[in-house]
Amino acid sequence: MTATVPRPSRGRPALSALRDRVLKVAELITTPLLPADYLDLLDPLRSGAALRGRIEAVQHETRDAATVVIRPGRDWRPHAPGQYVRIGIDVDGVRLWRAYSITSVLGRPDGCFTITVKAIPDGKVSNHLVHRTRPGTVVQLDQATGEFVLPEQRPAKALFVTAGSGITPVMGILRNQVHEARSTSGMDVVVVHSAPTADDVIFGAELRALAAAGSIRLVERHTAAQGLLDGAALAELVPDLAERTTWACGPVGLLESLERHWEGEGIADRLHTERFRPRVLVTGEGGTVTFGRSGRTLDVDGATPILDAAEDAGLLMPSGCRMGICYGCVLPLREGAVRDLRNGEVTTAAPGDGVLVQTCISAAAGACDIDH
Repeated sequence: MTATVPRPSRGRPALSALRDRVLKVAELITTPLLPADYLDLLDPLRSGAALRGRIEAVQHETRDAATVVIRPGRDWRPHAPGQYVRIGIDVDGVRLWRAYSITSVLGRPDGCFTITVKAIPDGKVSNHLVHRTRPGTVVQLDQATGEFVLPEQRPAKALFVTAGSGITPVMGILRNQVHEARSTSGMDVVVVHSAPTADDVIFGAELRALAAAGSIRLVERHTAAQGLLDGAALAELVPDLAERTTWACGPVGLLESLERHWEGEGIADRLHTERFRPRVLVTGEGGTVTFGRSGRTLDVDGATPILDAAEDAGLLMPSGCRMGICYGCVLPLREGAVRDLRNGEVTTAAPGDGVLVQTCISAAAGACDIDH
């Protein structure tokens, strides 16, 4: 009896080859675009694509602040309350990236998350989002990140100090964790918020409702009538602040005042701060910045980050957190010198050195050439 040796199955290789041929034909038909480009038009939020979101609504909070509701792509991962997300949006034909705190509760039934944006003078992205963006706009996203979050072991007494849009990461925490923690573990929460007037308080009605329900003790400081909030004023408003673990977010001047006060009291380790811009400590004379591949040369002062100067001149720049944390703005310094605005450290490069610099926290320290 002769044994029959089965032939190897050719079905799978044949199907794979057929698929490859179909894709090649599709690429020829759709050139200069790729089939994936058409899929992006039909389903920009699909799994496996670049992470995007679609703006579902823009809800105005105050005269210059709005909550933007975003439906993220299918690869979006849950955030931790207090974290921020980088948003890439096209403004006047230029894609710009900014970081905004997430203000929504976890696990919304509609699958969306929210950011709340305050329009600042001359802010290209913030004004666009607050005043010009319409539902249906597709934006680019990064996964959420950030360390401005509550620890797993909640403190018995907490203090949140905010001013202006600094309330946004704190509202993300309050909505998700603080009122629940209070009811389950007796967490004592004080919120001190500073704004020019009562009408300028972002989330004012919701904060006051939390206070009325006993979830928080709310102290509002209306600076138009009461003056700016600082460490000394805060100590009067919250006499037991030395007993509280504190989270603070707001303008640099406020945060620096709080840091000095906490250091003077010997409790600096109990203060956690979140900055939307880096602290500028040391500036220099500035200089000429050349962007070799773009063919542009700018005269920049010693206090302006190279990233800001380039964007103001209309150059499309890589960017991220804009605080020197994420390294999304790094570019090669081909030649010259730049100064780190946070500590005054000068970085120099000669041709061929291969030095990388963060443009969001670096200013010109004389003539320099950026490979961009």
